[in-house]
Amino acid sequence: MQNNCIYLDNNATTKVDPEVIEVMLPYLTDYYGNPSSMHTFGGQVGKAVRTAREQLAAILGADESEIVYTSCGTEGDNAAIRAALLAQPEKRHIVTTQVEHPAVLNVCKQLETQGYSVTYLSVNNQGQLDLDELEASLTGNTALVTIMYANNETGTIFPIEQIGLRVKEYGAIFHVDAVQAVGKIPLNMKTSTVDMLTLSGHKLHGPKGIGALYIRRGVRFRPFMIGGHQERGRRAGTENVPGIIALGKAAELELLHLEEAIARERKLRDRLEQTLLAKIPDCVVNGDVTQRLPNTTNIGFKYIEGEAILLLLNKYGICASSGSACTSGSLEPSHVLRAMGLPYTTLHGSIRFSLCRYTTEAEIDRVIEVMPSIVERLRALSPFKNDDAGWLQGQEQALAHR
Repeated sequence: MQNNCIYLDNNATTKVDPEVIEVMLPYLTDYYGNPSSMHTFGGQVGKAVRTAREQLAAILGADESEIVYTSCGTEGDNAAIRAALLAQPEKRHIVTTQVEHPAVLNVCKQLETQGYSVTYLSVNNQGQLDLDELEASLTGNTALVTIMYANNETGTIFPIEQIGLRVKEYGAIFHVDAVQAVGKIPLNMKTSTVDMLTLSGHKLHGPKGIGALYIRRGVRFRPFMIGGHQERGRRAGTENVPGIIALGKAAELELLHLEEAIARERKLRDRLEQTLLAKIPDCVVNGDVTQRLPNTTNIGFKYIEGEAILLLLNKYGICASSGSACTSGSLEPSHVLRAMGLPYTTLHGSIRFSLCRYTTEAEIDRVIEVMPSIVERLRALSPFKNDDAGWLQGQEQALAHR
């Protein structure tokens, strides 16, 4: 299965680059010293960590002193949100969106039980924000605005710099979950309005268990992890040296291939998308088709269930997704697609294909080959073949009142 797998679920996780594994392995075996130790054996490890930090800073257009290592994107989001609130205890308002990752949404929901007020900005049917709604939500009591750079399900890219300019007018801290953006589109924190930014290694061909938080120099930060002096006192705990080395190399390789990868992935994505739309009736692209990640397409196949599509794709060794891997255990429709107001007939039959620089033309051709028959087979079994079905209308009304 591994050798024959066609992997189009790269927004969930990515294959670790062989060069990343190569540079990481010695720090699991020979160079096992603690980077904080005073002796030469540990010092050489500390030097390698500093090099990796510089490599990671380069892909962000940041200074290495602005990088704090974390265990994952979820920790980075939690740390940023809580640090922003601790730094401004007099402010009790947060602004986010209805389509954030659970690592942001669930923290905000918990904070509501602790006396904070949260504004959840809506999105239109393309998954885009209304900047006037954002403007209207901001007050002098707003401590934090936390908005993702690019949506993990649809690939829709938000106008982060325009948002940041408005946030600054109200003196709030601006945090961006860029887990899906780093390594896929160019970033430059030196010219950005972003105060804090989250990333995760396993989304850019690094290993799981390592991530980072960018904190702009001068931004007040109260640590989430308390203990030793590591990360300049901003995140205690002995460093995950193999992961840090791996993340540095992964960032270096992503930056090296970025321009070529963007063009190549976009071309393959568009070919997959356009051919499926031409060959299969009653399907539609979900999200903003002009402002989105080059590797992502989310297609709604009407009148059938996404889970059934995935099971049949799996029989062909094709890996895709019906939404976020962090919510795939739920039977509820995607909260992102629901927020976009998609009709029930499309909502349940939406599939995300997410590519990477390892994706080949032959793999795309294979998906194009099998998808029409999969959809035809499932629609032949479906009793719901028009938008006017009373049952479908009832389901849409039930969803609207949740």
